Amino acid sequence: MPEVDLERLSKSVIDGDVDAVKSLVKESLRTGMNPLELVEEGLAKGIRTVGERYGRGEIFLTELLMGAEAMKAGMELINPEIQRQKKELKRVGSMIIGTVAGDIHDLGKNIVSALFSAHGFDVVDLGVDVPDQKFIEKVKELKPDILGLSALMTSTITKQRDIIDLLKSQGMRDKVKVMVGGAAVNEDYAREIGADGYAENANDAVNLAKTLIGKN
Repeated sequence: MPEVDLERLSKSVIDGDVDAVKSLVKESLRTGMNPLELVEEGLAKGIRTVGERYGRGEIFLTELLMGAEAMKAGMELINPEIQRQKKELKRVGSMIIGTVAGDIHDLGKNIVSALFSAHGFDVVDLGVDVPDQKFIEKVKELKPDILGLSALMTSTITKQRDIIDLLKSQGMRDKVKVMVGGAAVNEDYAREIGADGYAENANDAVNLAKTLIGKN
């Protein structure tokens, strides 16, 4: 898929044009385009721009939601191809991921889940508004290498600290590497709450996760 088409895909997300996104994704997959490139340089690039514009007050909530729907439509077409190609990959590790309690945002989480899966991780996505204890129960049950905690809002990022504290109180903190992310999270906050890692984007998160578990 030529670079200009990746730009068209990104712009279609920005425009909230679901039909254009579907058409571009279908055509690119048919011609053998790398699904990771579609996600990273097309969908994710577009939705980041939408989020930045919304944060600056340049667009309305309706436009933000339209962009989100367009990105989701593209991901629904790309994910099956990622899973198909994953069968040919060597398994790297395992991950549990979810958006913390009180938060229903999932755009960033969904991109992270897709890229981790595409890079050889077995990913269990718990969804959004996940109770603290559910994260703990799933870590006990599945014993993942990585626990990913997503939170978009300043009012919910404190849940990331709560979950880390729960892991400590139950003697499980050293059993899993905890990575945190979300628009309101940064490197300093991650360090303050005792997380093992933070990354600004999904691609950096994959590389950091591999480093944390000694697979990079």
